Amino acid sequence: MIKKIKIPKQAGWLIPGLQVKRWFAMIFAGTVMMTIGILILVDLQPIYNIMQFISKIATKISTEWLAFGIVMFGAAIFFKGWQKTNLSMMGLDETRNNDVLLETLYRRRKLNRGPRTVAIGGGTGLSMLLSGAKNITNNLTAIVSVGDDGGSSGRLRESMGILPPGDIRHCITALADDEDLVNKLFKYRFDNGEGLEGHSFGNLFLTALCNITGSMVTAVKESSNVLSIRGRVLPATLDDMKLAAEMEDGRIIHGESTIPEAGGRIKRLFTVPKNCEALPECIQAIRNAELIILGPGSLYTSVIPNLLIKDIAQEIVKSKAKKIYICNIMTQPGETDNYKVSDHIKALMDHAGSEKIIDAVLVNDYLPEKLADNYVKSGSYPVQLDVSEVKKLGVRIFAKKLIQDSKEGLVRHSSYRVARAVYYWFKREQKKSSGFFK
Repeated sequence: MIKKIKIPKQAGWLIPGLQVKRWFAMIFAGTVMMTIGILILVDLQPIYNIMQFISKIATKISTEWLAFGIVMFGAAIFFKGWQKTNLSMMGLDETRNNDVLLETLYRRRKLNRGPRTVAIGGGTGLSMLLSGAKNITNNLTAIVSVGDDGGSSGRLRESMGILPPGDIRHCITALADDEDLVNKLFKYRFDNGEGLEGHSFGNLFLTALCNITGSMVTAVKESSNVLSIRGRVLPATLDDMKLAAEMEDGRIIHGESTIPEAGGRIKRLFTVPKNCEALPECIQAIRNAELIILGPGSLYTSVIPNLLIKDIAQEIVKSKAKKIYICNIMTQPGETDNYKVSDHIKALMDHAGSEKIIDAVLVNDYLPEKLADNYVKSGSYPVQLDVSEVKKLGVRIFAKKLIQDSKEGLVRHSSYRVARAVYYWFKREQKKSSGFFK
């Protein structure tokens, strides 16, 4: 086993790509020149005295060790002084923000160079992806479905006439710097109180901001600034979009929350009103994207609703970006019973009206030896990869281990593994496009 070597925090300033070392060198050169100039003014007498002092010490200590000690002591003073100066200029409290400056530089220099990415979906699947992707790029836009009509979001939607804040809240939380604290705060749910019971703090926070600013888009932008999130979150549309499903037996089911409970196989999904207008910022983000990610998440109630907005689907189809769909690991009772990977892809293509909606599909290739009993009890089973059918659809397959390690046999996406797999695929595809492998 390779033992991890701890690197001192101060060494973080020497990370390649921060564009800091060049300024250190300039400061050092300027300091040396000023020192030489001062010494010339005083006839170099201080140099003679210093060298005499050093020569006496050198008779007792090795010259190499003496030089090394002086250089390291000087470097420590230099780094500390430079850091303190910048913290003071930025008005930061060192006891609470000791690493803020380094983190800011890292994000600005490294993450700002990351690929322009658009992630499309909703629910916990999209927020899981964002939690990992934010550590790879700052150029991240989440386009979120707004068809939710259940729970706290549904109640606020009906009573306040706003877009459902639930999925938006999940995404903002996932992109926040201090994800754990924001997650605890935004997920806090009131257990009692007239009118408050069942509502989460995050939903109420976004609702209040929406009323103050006049729109959900502005509310999301302001909350993103307050929480210093990496990337941005956009609702797919500002229209009061509600979902409806036509079942194979001819029934029409209205409402996102009731579709999975209807029983039977879904034939097609549609919106009420029929033609919802895409948010202009979403269209612009897709046009500028280098990478477009669909999923993971509930196929019919999180991912496909975004494709029902025609402008969004058409822009994805036209886009020259690399496009990948992250397929669910398990089937979802009431939505994707008995679905294989090809069934998921066909549903995307049918609702988008084009086979060019994705280039590749990312699938999980590892499962625990024994799945938890709850999966069988709920009727959820691993999604089978039918390679030949997927290839017939013209979609490339990329398989990686995507789940968290679990002794209990639970199947949960690992945000780190999913994000790394997606960006590894993206880099590989870029090299292929540039002729690197020719």
